Amino acid sequence: MEITRNGQIPSMKGPEDWFSGSVRLDPLYQNKEDITKGSGALVTFEAGARTAWHTHPAGQTLIVVSGLGWVQREGGPIEEIKPGDVVWFEPNEKHWHGASANKAMSHIAIQEAVNGSAVTWMEKVTDEQYSK
Repeated sequence: MEITRNGQIPSMKGPEDWFSGSVRLDPLYQNKEDITKGSGALVTFEAGARTAWHTHPAGQTLIVVSGLGWVQREGGPIEEIKPGDVVWFEPNEKHWHGASANKAMSHIAIQEAVNGSAVTWMEKVTDEQYSK
């Protein structure tokens, strides 16, 4: 058994290459070499903040814990997400997610690595794409 105590893993700012706006990452767990491939983090987006477009080779699950957010898959409409909602993105489905324009949002993000990679980052979501 292993217990990771609250505060053991520090919070970090979301890298500017992957996010627009103010984003805080709180890692929850990482994959264990040769044992597991999954990882999870609590991600908090301030109003207007969002990810860049990206994909996950094994898909991604988001569990919304607070606030009001938006998600979009390539070619689809922007969808509103609220606490208690669970979002599943299929493997290699191009998408983005973040807070709504006027309200912050936090979700737990869970994904698995394939061949050592859990995500492929792409171009940033433009203000025009975000405001549709």
